[in-house]
Amino acid sequence: MRIGMIKSKLRMGIAIMALTGLTLVGCGVKETGSGKNGEVVRIGVTQIVKHAALDASYQGFVDALADAGYKDGEKIKIDYQNAQGDQSNTNTIATKLVNDNNDLILAIGTPAAQAVANATRDIPILVTAVTDPAGSGLAKSNDAPGGNVSGTSDLTPVKRQLELLKQLVPDAINVAVLYCSSESNSKIQAEIAMEESKNLGLNPILTTVSDSNEIQQVVQSLVGTVDAIYTPTDNIIAEGMPTITSIANDNGIPVICGEEGQVDNGGLATYGIDYYKLGRLTGEQAVRIIEGKAETATMPIEYIPDEEYTLKINEEVAAKLGITIPEELAAKTE
Repeated sequence: MRIGMIKSKLRMGIAIMALTGLTLVGCGVKETGSGKNGEVVRIGVTQIVKHAALDASYQGFVDALADAGYKDGEKIKIDYQNAQGDQSNTNTIATKLVNDNNDLILAIGTPAAQAVANATRDIPILVTAVTDPAGSGLAKSNDAPGGNVSGTSDLTPVKRQLELLKQLVPDAINVAVLYCSSESNSKIQAEIAMEESKNLGLNPILTTVSDSNEIQQVVQSLVGTVDAIYTPTDNIIAEGMPTITSIANDNGIPVICGEEGQVDNGGLATYGIDYYKLGRLTGEQAVRIIEGKAETATMPIEYIPDEEYTLKINEEVAAKLGITIPEELAAKTE
């Protein structure tokens, strides 16, 4: 419930308030706490686009809530909205979720998170599949968000991914770092990739698209000029992976990926995070907020532990590219 709704309940009687324990906390954001009082908690969900990683995050979120006793249609009511990669849709969805008086909002992907954060300072927001919430303007810091936004980060081990490239394609020199220029998270990863590539003796070539319509032309332009492509966790790139890998694999260009879903769509390999686990982690945060045990202002952004990164190699793609998987990697792969 938002602040105005809480004030309305205040006017209904101090005795009721004392029993239910309703309070206002940090930065004008109310403690949701509805799950403790037998009320149905309304959760709005905004997802920037449909692709494997984000879908897995959402499913993990829902499953974590259900495992804690909050099943959709019983103690909670979820309103799921997908913007289909359209920023104007994202803004419209953000406004809708705020106006619908949701008690909590989940934002999946950076553009969705930024849109809903701009739409309300009152409703608690959890974000997931966002690389750097603080760097994206969603929190004062990742350790102490200080407002109505917290959640989980999908920051991936860029250096290890590029080291993987060196192991699988030791002769590679020229590497395209391909990302969407409109995604702030991708820019952060691309900057890391540029620096780490140079440290590994690679020649990184910064390559951008502004939207999905440019992917085919841009990737086609890389044929004959690069030895490999690196793709960070990027919503537009993830959506366009079938196009990217079709061109790249047909022309003998391996694609090292930022996450597992990209490998499933024709990429060669990744060291990545499990987005389902990331979603579950976010769902566990939601439970704490619903039960009044935590607030976004003081809930640190959480990460998948380093030891849970997984190596995934697409053996079919490796065979097509004539790449022999080293034994030490084959023993570690899924």
